[in-house]
Amino acid sequence: MTGLLLDTHVVLWLLDGSPRLGERARERITAGEVVFFSGASAWEMSIKANLGKLALPADLDEVIERSGLRDLPVTRRHALASGHTVLPHRDPFDAILVAQATAERLTLLTADEKLLSALPGAVDATR
Repeated sequence: MTGLLLDTHVVLWLLDGSPRLGERARERITAGEVVFFSGASAWEMSIKANLGKLALPADLDEVIERSGLRDLPVTRRHALASGHTVLPHRDPFDAILVAQATAERLTLLTADEKLLSALPGAVDATR
């Protein structure tokens, strides 16, 4: 599989039209590559919304559907690989995203400096 996997904050920036998403990153997303949205990101968004840390539109599922992002479910293989993912921090959502990107040979698009330095081939979403 080839394409892009968007980190959770990148999905939010894309859907919100945020200027934090860099021009080159936005071009990659719209250039025809297959762009994936992880089930782990949906879970992370839901948790943060329930904790009051994130406001989400009531029709988020429809918004994501209309965006053209393709679902990337978290599989057993991804979950097991995340346990072997070496990161400078212990964020389980980041571990799943790195495991998914690695297992599926996807380019992770993120602005997280820790992920950019930990995952060869990750692309800075702010550029």
